[in-house]
Amino acid sequence: MTSQTTLTSRAHVNVDSPLGPLTLVAEDGKLAGLYMDGQRHAPRSPGDSRIGCAGDPAAEPFASAAAQLAAYFAGQLTSFDLPLAPVGTQFQLRVWAGLQAIPYGETISYGQLARHIGSPAASRAVGLANGRNPIALVIPCHRVIGADGSLTGYGGGMDRKRFLLDLERAVADRHQDTQVPALR
Repeated sequence: MTSQTTLTSRAHVNVDSPLGPLTLVAEDGKLAGLYMDGQRHAPRSPGDSRIGCAGDPAAEPFASAAAQLAAYFAGQLTSFDLPLAPVGTQFQLRVWAGLQAIPYGETISYGQLARHIGSPAASRAVGLANGRNPIALVIPCHRVIGADGSLTGYGGGMDRKRFLLDLERAVADRHQDTQVPALR
């Protein structure tokens, strides 16, 4: 009898951004992490198994992720198209999928997200899962706000959350202003 072991290969690279350095983590060719410097729940050291060894910035998915992030920050990209491999509980994965359904430039509350994923009484659990999002920006946890419209906690810090929401609103407003009205 032989046993099979699935080996996974994790690697990371660092890229610059308007938010400061970002650490991109890939596992088996898919983006498994995107962490901001000083982010809550982020790996703390290069020896942390969650980020793996140093990777090649020209390899995939790093090259595509870096290019798409640059386009996002330049206001030229409103939707990421990257292979993702977030690791979490089934509930966390449902929350993170719900985050990806929030349109660019828009926000929803934790309660609205809880209802959207079919767990209307779980707004606190949604908040906790949101805070554990391992692929910030690409899985847009910054688009979740308080029920009263206020900005609430963000693992990357409130200044970064405000920056991201302002960037997306400005781009969305600019796109809306340039659209041709439909003929009736």
